[in-house]
Amino acid sequence: MLERGPAKKLIVYVNAAQHYQGEPTYEAIVKFLHRHGCAGATVTRAVAGYGANGKLHEAHLFSLTDDVPMRIEAVDSAQKIEALLPWIYEMVEHGLIEVQDTEVVKHAAGLAKEKREVKHEKLEGAAKMVRIYIGEDDRWEGEPLYEAIVKKLRMMDIAGATVYRGLMGYGGSQRVHRSGWLGLSHDLPIMITVVDTAEKIRAILPVLDEMVAEGLVVLSDVEIIKYTHVAEKQSND
Repeated sequence: MLERGPAKKLIVYVNAAQHYQGEPTYEAIVKFLHRHGCAGATVTRAVAGYGANGKLHEAHLFSLTDDVPMRIEAVDSAQKIEALLPWIYEMVEHGLIEVQDTEVVKHAAGLAKEKREVKHEKLEGAAKMVRIYIGEDDRWEGEPLYEAIVKKLRMMDIAGATVYRGLMGYGGSQRVHRSGWLGLSHDLPIMITVVDTAEKIRAILPVLDEMVAEGLVVLSDVEIIKYTHVAEKQSND
């Protein structure tokens, strides 16, 4: 069980078409992390990007061969990440490997309305980022957990939240989940990213602790470079 407190976040960027020993590199990395007891890993697929060669890669509708960027993210103790890093380095012939300091807020392995106008303060400078890793099939009072979390964050006047649907990953149960043909599969990894002031982020942690029965919640320091909010146009009618 991953303990609460300081930890490391491993982020690997590779292209979808890259292979390692006969299989997609991103799959090989997730399987490697799984075999060696890493607490969890999530793969997300980008829609566009470019790397060191300057070539732009874009995803197209119904294309199964797009060489778009793939992002693998894993969180574990500094000791575990540092021990696995040399092998990850060998597997990634072309790409980017990043290790960041983070903080585990919660790691739990479970048994298998009305609209209102909100005025956000301008965000700039030092802030906090929360990443929430759960499963697509997780529920909260009858609705998808990720939807319930986003609604709760909106009610608490959090500046914004983004939900990412993974293509492959595993968590506390150690069962590997992956997307099937045309993405038709269930219980894929979900990642929710939230950024706001330290005060507001600290206020939502008890709520997340209650709602996330199985999953991982991590906290990181970030610096906001730019935050824009476009106000709704006033009608002259």
